[in-house]
Amino acid sequence: MSYILSCESTADLTQAHFDERQIHYVPFHFAINGKQYLDDLGASIPFDEFYAEMANGAKTETSQVNVEEFIQYFTPFLEAGHDILHVSLSSGLSGVSNSAMVAKEQLDAKYPDRTIEIVDSLAASSGYGLLMDKLADLRDAGQSIDQVKAWAEQNKLRMHHWFISTDLSYYVRLGRLSKVSGWFGTQFHIVPLLDMDNTGHLTPRRKLRGKKMAEKALVDEMAAHAEDGSNYAGKCYISQSAFYDDAKSVADMIEEKFPHLNGPVEINHIGTTIGSHTGPGTIALFFWGDKRE
Repeated sequence: MSYILSCESTADLTQAHFDERQIHYVPFHFAINGKQYLDDLGASIPFDEFYAEMANGAKTETSQVNVEEFIQYFTPFLEAGHDILHVSLSSGLSGVSNSAMVAKEQLDAKYPDRTIEIVDSLAASSGYGLLMDKLADLRDAGQSIDQVKAWAEQNKLRMHHWFISTDLSYYVRLGRLSKVSGWFGTQFHIVPLLDMDNTGHLTPRRKLRGKKMAEKALVDEMAAHAEDGSNYAGKCYISQSAFYDDAKSVADMIEEKFPHLNGPVEINHIGTTIGSHTGPGTIALFFWGDKRE
């Protein structure tokens, strides 16, 4: 292709998916109890091992891709004669899009005949991945880098993100919940329902009683917001953190309620960067729908 379609590892797709769709990615970083790793889609440490360590009290930290790393990542594509469309993790969660933009500005001066375009996805995890998958469709259909960028900017707020977290202990450990709130939430089986707002921030919407009610609420939100309602004919992704059986239960409900889906619901892992902040026991649902206002 005349241009490269690129993102970060926080799009939470599999290596096989990235390879099949010819989407390139640059990894974030994370640490467990001070030991540093690349967020390389589970290659350095399997996801089950990562979440087991978190459940056992391991301290996790994350760091974004810096300017120099972006320059090193972009340069081989430019030297090979390619333009680059790079889509970054939501600016509501990270400053990584700023790092990508600074790298672009430096490389623009060095490679004046090449084009680097940066898009703030206002998306995360496999919702970010589902956006990338759609952009790959447009690229494969022959659309130019300018056309694909324009489509991304015009449509990215139609990508819905709905999350539930069933294990509040990690939120208490990280200071996102007080010990008292965490204790009451655990005792009364409270499960928060969150979505991503139009500025790319995760926003609590409701508190639900029990895991099953929360899982049903995910499906109900899709029914309320999906493009064409129960006739939704797009793709649907789920990501989960050490919670596959429950994610599969949600996927089954969605496939029953939305019979015109473009293929089965794809279930991915919440990657080590985002998972360092959500902890185990999370399900996230992603689909195309009405504009996030």
